[in-house]
Amino acid sequence: MVLETERLYLRELMQTDFQSLCKILQDEQTMYAYEGAFNDAEVQEWLDRQISRYQEFGFGLWAVILKETDEMIGQCGLSMQPWKDEEKLEIGYLFQRRYWHKGYATEAARACREYAFETLHAAEVCSIIRDTNIPSQRVALRNGMTAADSWIKRYRGVDMPHDRYVVYRRDAHEEQPPL
Repeated sequence: MVLETERLYLRELMQTDFQSLCKILQDEQTMYAYEGAFNDAEVQEWLDRQISRYQEFGFGLWAVILKETDEMIGQCGLSMQPWKDEEKLEIGYLFQRRYWHKGYATEAARACREYAFETLHAAEVCSIIRDTNIPSQRVALRNGMTAADSWIKRYRGVDMPHDRYVVYRRDAHEEQPPL
C-alpha cells in the first residue's frame, strides 16, 4: 500500500489488475476525454507504462481500492507529464463510471497532493485536463487547484485543448523575512 484515506487505499498496479483496468479504459463514456475506449493492447501498454514509472520515478498512477469491498474502483496517482517545453508533476485520476460523483476521485487526489508535497517535497503539482472535461476540472478545484494556463495537446490524431490546474505547497512561495 502506498497511500490510505478514510475509504480508500492506493497501491501499485499489477498485471493481475488488467481486467479491472479494462472496466475503466474500455468504457466509451469514461474515456471520452481520450477520444474513445482503449483496446486490449492499449490497456496493456497503459499498465506497462505505470509499472515502468514505478521503477523509474517511484510513483505512477496507482490502483484505487475501495476498503469496504476490496475492489479496484479506479486509478489515481502522480506522473511526469509533458507540458509545453517542460515536464510537470501531475495528479491524474480515472474511475469506473459507477463510482463517479461519490467523492472518491477528490479523496484520492487530495492524498496524492499531500504525498507530492510531504514525501516528494514538490513545490507544486498540477492536473492537466481536457477543456471539455468538467467533472475532472471540479475535482482539481476541490483539490485546491486553480487554472493556470492552456495548451493544445495532440493525442490519437486529434488536437485537444487542455487546461493546467496548479496548487503550490504552502511554504513554496512564502516570502523570506528581511535580514
